Amino acid sequence: MEEQVVILGAEWMNDPWFVWGVIPGLLFLSQVAIVTFSTLRIIFISRGKKLLSSCLGFFEVLIWLLAVSQIVQNLDNPLYYLVYGLGFAIGNSVGIWIEDKLAVGTLMIRLITKTPATKLTRILKKYKYRFTSVPAIGASGKRVNVLYIILKRKNTGFVVKHIRQLHAKSFFTIEDIRYVNEGMMPLVEQSHIRRWNFLSREK
Repeated sequence: MEEQVVILGAEWMNDPWFVWGVIPGLLFLSQVAIVTFSTLRIIFISRGKKLLSSCLGFFEVLIWLLAVSQIVQNLDNPLYYLVYGLGFAIGNSVGIWIEDKLAVGTLMIRLITKTPATKLTRILKKYKYRFTSVPAIGASGKRVNVLYIILKRKNTGFVVKHIRQLHAKSFFTIEDIRYVNEGMMPLVEQSHIRRWNFLSREK
């Protein structure tokens, strides 16, 4: 009886629908997951998220070992290579998309304006953002105003929206910050964060 079960199991594993359908599908999904985890892990490492990157690395390697073992057992099947490569390409996009939706990390906006940013600073004070405004001299020798704003990444769209409305021709940059003293972070009201959660919404 036991020998019969083993034989039936082996025949089921060798069925064309399993070899050409199920296994390639699983390989594709596993590679998407592998590259997604890898992309997120690299991004989190750059943002100093050690615990998250370590957890993602564990699952990334585990899934990779399972996927590669199937390819090694079926080196003569070109479909496996095709779906593995396709999964790699799509996994990059999925990882970046997920990270963008999570909006993890802290940013600094450096805004340079020719006129005082009075209205903008009033809005920043209203929502309790931390910022520093300093006078400076531009390349032309004229006086300019430089505004440094520290904020959570999920709040970026809200601030950028007002910069574009109030200082459409101003120069500003957005930079990642690896570490910031949490005691200096703003206690921003949550009502506007849901509306302007992602910079990609601001056109």
